[in-house]
Amino acid sequence: MPRPEEALVGTGPVAGRRPVGLFVGLCTLDVIQLVDRVPGPDEKLTARDQVVAAGGPATGAAVAFGRLGGLPRLLTGLGSHPLALGVRADLDALGVRVTDLAADRVDPPAVSSILVTASTGERAVASTNATGHRLRAPAGLEELVASCDIAEFDGHHMDLAVEVAHAARSTGRRTLLDAGSWKDGTERLLASTDVAVCSADFHPPGTGTPAETLEFLRDHGVTWAAVTGGGAPIEWAGPGGGGLVGVPGTRVVDTLGAGDVLHGALAHHLSGPGRLDGPAFTEALSRAAAVASRACASFGTRAWLTAG
Repeated sequence: MPRPEEALVGTGPVAGRRPVGLFVGLCTLDVIQLVDRVPGPDEKLTARDQVVAAGGPATGAAVAFGRLGGLPRLLTGLGSHPLALGVRADLDALGVRVTDLAADRVDPPAVSSILVTASTGERAVASTNATGHRLRAPAGLEELVASCDIAEFDGHHMDLAVEVAHAARSTGRRTLLDAGSWKDGTERLLASTDVAVCSADFHPPGTGTPAETLEFLRDHGVTWAAVTGGGAPIEWAGPGGGGLVGVPGTRVVDTLGAGDVLHGALAHHLSGPGRLDGPAFTEALSRAAAVASRACASFGTRAWLTAG
């Protein structure tokens, strides 16, 4: 069973009760290779190490949420292809309850091919993502949302995300957006987003700086927002103010999935019923950043789960 990281994010917002998180978005098969350098055209290299695991932003966040003591539920599309069954088995072993909204699909799941450079921890990624697949919300969506404490979205499967976010907002559940990049339909999703944490690559129309991004999110109804920048301080804004949250330094081995871990840890810390204010938001960001930094100290997306 996952061991809660008490020193990093506490044991959950309600003593004696494990928070339940609903994660909506992409699930892939990640094939991760550790290499000395990215090969050139027609060149072959022997990898130092390899990890094969379930991936995708919402999926990685769900795994992190479970690792920290929460009960994660994942709404995604996998299908019945043998590769998808392997992805499902990986998530089952990690305690992630999957609702597969593409169970009848027989073609392979999205596959991400990832090269991680050993000396820098930088990665190169090629993936089909969720292109070409539209998912319908499951029956009993309102009951599903009401049974969770928080809903997190990665912006993939956008129509599904918008519908679930609207249901979460209607039932009073907090919503969290992992804004990795601007996608068609993102503006519709912002209308039901309470908290958005964006990468430096997230550029809404007409923006070019973190300050402009934060202003755009505020103008589109997002109450609490932040922009990350790797190891740089996180810039945040909310009602009545804003500022910076430091990111702990670490010896970087692999940055793959760090943002997913941050969002999963943040969802865990924000899953309580208490009022969200500036101190609570910055504390949650700080603790989530500590977990994400720790994940960068090992290769792949699974080693950090069992690190001491």
